[in-house]
Amino acid sequence: MNDDFELVKGSGNVYRDFGRPNAGLEQARAIVCAQIIKIMDEKGLSSRGAEQLTGVSHTEIARLRNAKLSRFTLDRLITIDWAKAL
Repeated sequence: MNDDFELVKGSGNVYRDFGRPNAGLEQARAIVCAQIIKIMDEKGLSSRGAEQLTGVSHTEIARLRNAKLSRFTLDRLITIDWAKAL
C-alpha cells in the first residue's frame, strides 16, 4: 500500500495554517500561557499555590495548565499580577 502525501511547510503559526480568524492573537495567548506554565513548573507552584499568590482561582490556573484558553483574553493573561507568583 502506497499512501501519497504532500509535505507542506507551515507558516510558523499553527492557527494561521488551520485558517483560524484571529491566528496572531491565538498564537500570542498560547505563547504567554506556555511561559507562565514554564515558570510555574520551574518554581514548583501548584494551581492552589499560584491562586494564593495571584488571586486567580485554582480552577482558572488549571485551565491555563490544560491549555483551555478560551476564557482568557491576552490582556487578562498579561495584567494578572504574576510578579508575586513568578
